[in-house]
Amino acid sequence: MTTKTTRTVLTAAGLVIALALSGCVASFLPKTPDTRSTPTAERVAAELEPFYTQILKWKPCEGEGFQCTTVTAPMDWKNPATKSIDLALIRKTATGTALGSLLVNPGGPGASGYDFVRDSLDYAVDAKLKQNYDIVGFDPRGVNKSSAVKCYQDPSEMDKFLFGVSANPFGSDAWIADQRINNTAFGAACLKYTGDLLGFIDTDSAARDLDLLRATLGDKKLNYLGYSYGTLLGATYAALYPKKTGRLVLDGALDPATSSFDVGATQAQGFESALRAYIKDCLTGKECPFTGSVDDAMTDIRSLLEGLDASPLRAKDGRELSSGAMFTAIITPLYNKVNWPNLTQLFSSVMKGDASVAFQLADSYYGRKANGSYTDNSTEAFIGINCLDYTTESTTDASLKVDAATLASLAPTLGPQLSYDTSCASWPFEPTRTRGPISADGSAPILVVGTTNDPATPYVWAKALAKELQNGHLLTYRGEGHTAYNKSNSCVNNTVDDFFVDGTVPKKDPQC
Repeated sequence: MTTKTTRTVLTAAGLVIALALSGCVASFLPKTPDTRSTPTAERVAAELEPFYTQILKWKPCEGEGFQCTTVTAPMDWKNPATKSIDLALIRKTATGTALGSLLVNPGGPGASGYDFVRDSLDYAVDAKLKQNYDIVGFDPRGVNKSSAVKCYQDPSEMDKFLFGVSANPFGSDAWIADQRINNTAFGAACLKYTGDLLGFIDTDSAARDLDLLRATLGDKKLNYLGYSYGTLLGATYAALYPKKTGRLVLDGALDPATSSFDVGATQAQGFESALRAYIKDCLTGKECPFTGSVDDAMTDIRSLLEGLDASPLRAKDGRELSSGAMFTAIITPLYNKVNWPNLTQLFSSVMKGDASVAFQLADSYYGRKANGSYTDNSTEAFIGINCLDYTTESTTDASLKVDAATLASLAPTLGPQLSYDTSCASWPFEPTRTRGPISADGSAPILVVGTTNDPATPYVWAKALAKELQNGHLLTYRGEGHTAYNKSNSCVNNTVDDFFVDGTVPKKDPQC
């Protein structure tokens, strides 16, 4: 899980898109400008045969050279004959001879792999992978163009849910009650407009969908690049289908054994550390709005957040900027060091009483457009998937306050903003994922990529996952930002490319 911040647990460990603001050999396929994909011939349970034998018909679609199709999957993998759902796919065929398909997931949970490949193909993969693979983006169940989670129908209701300001003091009993009311109403709306699907958008089901995609694409084994939350999806696939894993790269790893509270606590420390790194850099420049030491600046930011709760800033569109929206604005540029200048603009403007930059950043995080509508359902899917994947551990107000004190001690500036998560406390469906380490015994080698100063998926998780996997191999990038492939250095890129194209497994961690 990663955090969307309407007191929902974690930050979107996932979205690896750049802000506009500022072992085992895969089966060979012919180069495919074809418009049909022939499924692999394999034995599956009789009730699954209609799904595994479907022939995909690709059609030209949005974007030059892209083809799109839809795959039908069972809504409930345990009862496949009941209802079915649609999964949306987009691909760019290989510029050379294709080794097979490479499925890409950008994270979230809730991020659109379809949009990621269509809009950010050069960011998702480099030229060597585009030459050797058909690059396939897909929307997991519940997400965007696939059968999707639907909640509030009016964007103004979503605004209230994400940006509404309680009249009660932050962290008070009355304030917590407000959060519970808001989250209960949101869950009820999701159930009303989504129906039974809401109970089947868990990661285990999505991993089973991955195997269906692999088979219908004509690949004997799955080749997969998962970023952020996509690492949990990929690891879950490897646990379910170890003998069908081809070449898996998991970049910006989640640790499947980590509890929801520990995820939030580790992320709080990660973002706090990243914010301190930004301030250290900022203080060397002429435009920095802070003076003194890093500790002085962190104190100033805490005061700023507290001040916004006492007296929110009103934007031109009528929305009020409280500490919650400001926190979202702060963490958004922390995903990528190249966006740190946006933090300077953010703090400078808010200190002058201007909320415009803060809402630009928060809106980009939530996919809110200038006209007030939302680009997709990433927030709705994020919450729905996490509520099925993670058990709510602290349910009483007293336990929430104990957790809040712990987070504040671990990350005094940003920790409080990751506290008081009640988003799943009254969710219409109980969690289904069993938390624990994933070993994927018998799988092909799996490459786990970790960045030492990744705020959203801290490096400790990459180390843990690589150790848990029976055949895991760690690739470390020593740097800042969330995820590393195709955005760090040639050492990382070459190691990942060689793994995907030649099956070369590093003998030891390259420490890039």
